[in-house]
Amino acid sequence: MKKLILTGISRRFIRVWQRNFTVYRQNWKISFITPMLEPLFYLLAFGVGLSMLVGKIHFQGYEISYPRFIAPALIAINIMNTAFFENTYSSFVRMYYQKTFDAMMATPLTLEEIITGEIIWGATKAVIATAIMLLVISLFGLIRYPHGLLVIPLAFIGGIAFGSIGMFFTGIVPRIEQFNLPVFLFITPMFLFSGTFFPIKNLPFWAQHLAVFLPLTHLVRMTRSFSLGLLNMEMLWGFGYFVIVSLIFFPLAINRMRRRLIK
Repeated sequence: MKKLILTGISRRFIRVWQRNFTVYRQNWKISFITPMLEPLFYLLAFGVGLSMLVGKIHFQGYEISYPRFIAPALIAINIMNTAFFENTYSSFVRMYYQKTFDAMMATPLTLEEIITGEIIWGATKAVIATAIMLLVISLFGLIRYPHGLLVIPLAFIGGIAFGSIGMFFTGIVPRIEQFNLPVFLFITPMFLFSGTFFPIKNLPFWAQHLAVFLPLTHLVRMTRSFSLGLLNMEMLWGFGYFVIVSLIFFPLAINRMRRRLIK
C-alpha cells in the first residue's frame, strides 16, 4: 500500500483559495440566499409548528424551548452541508468538467497545495454561511452572546473535517451522479439521528452508541452548547474529535486525489 503523501504543501495553497473566493464574489448574492432563508423555513415549520406539541426539551440539565433546541442544530447541519457539498460536487465540477485542477497543476502549484486550498475554501465557505445564519437566528433571540460567537471558529474546524471527508469521496467516486451514495448513506443518517431535531436519548440504546461516532453529533452538541452559553469539559472532547477526523481524512483525501489525478 502506498504511503500517504503530505509533502509539498506551502503557502501557495492560498492562491487556490483566492481563485475560488474570486469566483464566489461574482455570485455572492445567490450564495447568501440559502443560509438566510433556510433557518427561517425550518424555524417556522418546526420551531412554531411543532413547539406546541413537543413542549420543553431537557439539555445538559436545563429546560429549553424547542426552537432554542433546533436552532443551533440548523447551524451545525449548515456547516456540514456547506463544506461537504463544496468539496464533493463543486470540487468534482472543477476537476472533471472545468479542468481547473489540470490548469493549476501546470503551474508551480503542487497537487497537495491544490487539494489543501480546496478544503480550506470549503471550510471558509462554511464560516461565511454560519455567520449569515447566526445573524438571522439572532433576530429571534435564540443565540446567547458572547458565547455564540464561538460557533464561528467551530464552523472552520468542522468545515475542515467535513471538507476532508468530502474530498476523500471525490477521489473515489467515478461519476458525479454517484455522489448520491455517500449523501444517502452518510449525510442523511447524520441529518436525522445526530441529535438535530430530537434528543439522542430518545433513540434505541444501540442507536445512542452509534450516534457517538457520527461527526455531526459532536458538531451539534458543541454548537448547541455555545449557542446556549453552556461551556464544559465536553467541548474539549468535541474539539479533539474533529482534530482526529481531520488528521485522518485530510491525508487520505490527498492520497486518493493523487491516485486519481496523477497517472
